[in-house]
Amino acid sequence: MATTVKILHMTLDGVPLSCLECGTVTLTLDARGPFAALATVWATCANSHSWAHQMITVSDLEAIQANRTGRQRPQDADLFEITIGGAVLAGELYPDLTPEDVKAAGRIYWQRLIKPALRKQKRRAVRAVTQPVKQAARSTVAAAKATALEAAWTAQAGGYETDPNYQPEPINPCPACNGKGTHTIDSHLHTATHVRCSVCHGTGEID
Repeated sequence: MATTVKILHMTLDGVPLSCLECGTVTLTLDARGPFAALATVWATCANSHSWAHQMITVSDLEAIQANRTGRQRPQDADLFEITIGGAVLAGELYPDLTPEDVKAAGRIYWQRLIKPALRKQKRRAVRAVTQPVKQAARSTVAAAKATALEAAWTAQAGGYETDPNYQPEPINPCPACNGKGTHTIDSHLHTATHVRCSVCHGTGEID
């Protein structure tokens, strides 16, 4: 026998039917036996507790399958209601997958995964193109500002020209020549003579 019914919840005359051990209402009912006349309906809960259901028969499982409402849209519930010995057995079946479920899952997959990923890729591509342009523009603006400031300072200072003979002051002046790099030798017979300092070798600095 291959008759199996998966139930989310069900009641018998309004009384909930659940697992005898843990109280779980989600059950799987399946017929076990060589053929319908000798088959027994077994119930298995979501926690794997299993027992032979004495109240429901194979004919009841077939009646549930025949009287289920089915689902056309994702929000629909697959309901059933049959009569067993004068009592009403009603409940909701575990939903089967419908084409609308596939479409809804596709929309969710597109909206939550694919579309955001494509949007991120688009933003990265735009940044890859625009960021170098923006950086070049900022560099150009900065250079223009620096040139303008230099021109304004030159105008305020009355202009300036670089002295080609300018030499900066020595950092560590030679104590022998006081940083001059040479010694002046006065002579009554000749004009003053400049001799290179032998300590700093004419640099005016010592290490």
